[in-house]
Amino acid sequence: MGGSTKARYLRQLIACEGAKFVCIQETKAKELSDAKCYSLWGDNKIGWLHYEGDNGRGSLLSMWSKEAFSYTSHLMGKGYIVVYGCYLKSNLTCAVVNVYANCNLSDKQSLWAELSNIKATSQVMVWSLCGDFNAIRSRSKRKGSTGRVTIQMTIQARLRVSIHSLILTFCLIFPLWDVQNREVSDHCAIVVKSMDKDWVPKPFRTINAWFMERGFCEMGDLKVWNKDVFGDINTSKKRILQEIEVFDCQDCNGTLTDSDRLKRCDLVSRLRELDKKLDSLIRQKARASWIKNGDSCTRFYHSTLRWRRLRNEVKGVEVGGQWCEEPSTVRLEAKKLFETRFKSTKDLGVRLDAVEFKSLSAEDNLSLITDFTEKEIRDVVW
Repeated sequence: MGGSTKARYLRQLIACEGAKFVCIQETKAKELSDAKCYSLWGDNKIGWLHYEGDNGRGSLLSMWSKEAFSYTSHLMGKGYIVVYGCYLKSNLTCAVVNVYANCNLSDKQSLWAELSNIKATSQVMVWSLCGDFNAIRSRSKRKGSTGRVTIQMTIQARLRVSIHSLILTFCLIFPLWDVQNREVSDHCAIVVKSMDKDWVPKPFRTINAWFMERGFCEMGDLKVWNKDVFGDINTSKKRILQEIEVFDCQDCNGTLTDSDRLKRCDLVSRLRELDKKLDSLIRQKARASWIKNGDSCTRFYHSTLRWRRLRNEVKGVEVGGQWCEEPSTVRLEAKKLFETRFKSTKDLGVRLDAVEFKSLSAEDNLSLITDFTEKEIRDVVW
């Protein structure tokens, strides 16, 4: 989190994925404040723990939503933060371990020995280990280095022996895993979900970013052009990032040609154009005017947009005395609500018998349909 770019990426990732628990390694920060953590998360309904490491090196940060995770206690040591608590949605007692393993062999062995002892003396059955283990499973996974592989199988064996069954239990509870693209870091963020919620996209009539696309003025059918030509900005951005990552891997292996470098430069240029379109879309969705002409205050628009989303968000409904967050059930109950509220009936219950309406007399009606005289026209014109 050494700069604003990484902090902005974290805020976007947390907001986009609706994160409930976040583990960050190598924060490079000696101290953190409530204000900094609240800024990263987007609101103040969170708990957090920070391990400062060795003068910022190997520092760790664990953050969680108080609405989703109830904190009980924690343990903290060199290279780890263990947070005990209850996952409120399923009333599940669990331990979330934020890990950063040093590259030094003896330090790794000490770390895993200490974590194994903590696990052995704990009554908690569900554990999640998140972080940077600084290890690979095989030589073929190593990139950009020719050093000896000395610790990988040791760590894998220790993991299998000590926490294999617990990780299996955790995978059954949180079966969805999504590895993000590398954008601002040399590591990939991993998103773990218990279920994939599809709320279907909301309709939006006009997008200012359309005017930034070449050929927009000559397009025919707007719906077809938007789907086939303009496309989804986020999907296009992910595809470009994946292509850039392929070129980066070739560069690490020394197989990147000059023509491939030119292609990579073109992809970076297209990525910048997509970022501009995405910023325009965010400003428009925030429904706020520019503070002044040319002021790209993205933090203001992100906070405004997040505030609107939090205010308008429907997380779930109560059905038969039970709270439900399943998207299909929420949509069905919302449909029933509006059908009931706006359903027409034969008897509207409105009586106008005693109401006296003003009416025009026969003389007034005749004056309205009589042709204009020449004198009346002259008086109006001159």
